[in-house]
Parts: sequence; structure tokens; C-alpha cells
Amino acid sequence: MPADDACQLCREAGGETLWQDERCRLVLVADADYPGFCRVVWKRHVAEMTDLDAAERRHLMSVVFAAESALRAAARPHKVNLASLGNVVPHLHWHVIPRWRDDRHFPNPIWGAAVREGARRPAVEGAILHAAFLRSLAEEQGGK
Repeated sequence: MPADDACQLCREAGGETLWQDERCRLVLVADADYPGFCRVVWKRHVAEMTDLDAAERRHLMSVVFAAESALRAAARPHKVNLASLGNVVPHLHWHVIPRWRDDRHFPNPIWGAAVREGARRPAVEGAILHAAFLRSLAEEQGGK
């Protein structure tokens, strides 16, 4: 079976698509514990950053940094975690995760056991995050 047939991120968006270009997409993950949680997914099926050429890596990271900036503006977290693991889904993608000192897992990674109930926060509207992302991307890419 070709990799793209077996790969969840080749078959599915991975969340609500907020933005995309010919190389990658920004998706909003439905996670009530971490409102505004996003993924930046490389469209072509590759597993590692070094599978990309230098220009592609710069482009991907400019999108990741713009997503982080937009998340900070829209959700006002105490911290943002950036992670590119791919252990379960070996398709290049970055997690952009808002963190609060009173969230379910703080200070541990969100994939471990919860350490508390966690404070409830309002959802981050996709439209608000999208608008903040477009402003941040323009800044990140030098006004292009």
C-alpha cells in the first residue's frame, strides 16, 4: 500500500483547515482542554524535516512561527509548546499547543497522564485564529 493511502494525514486534514497553500496547511484541533491547539501539516508525505530542502524548511517554519504568534494573540496562553514528533503518524507535522499553568498536564507534556482536572477556557474561534494567523504570516514572511 502506498504511504499516502496508509497515512492518516495524507487522507484527512487533521483538524479544521484554517489556511493552506500548495505546500502545507494549518488546522485547528478540536480539543476542549487546549483551545487553539493547531497543527501545521506538510502536504507531501515525508517523515522528517531533512526530507525537505532548505527553502521548504524555511517556508514550513515561517508557517509554524506565524501559527505560534497567532495562538499567543488569540488565546493568551502562559506558554506555547512546539512539537514535531511523528511517532504515531510518521508524516511531517508540527503541533502548536497552548499551555496554561493550571491546564490538565502542566508542566508535563499533554500526551502523558493528567495531573489535575484543569481549568476550563473558552474555545478559540477559527475565524479569530485565522485572521491573527494571516497577520502573523505576513510579518513572518516579510510582508509578502
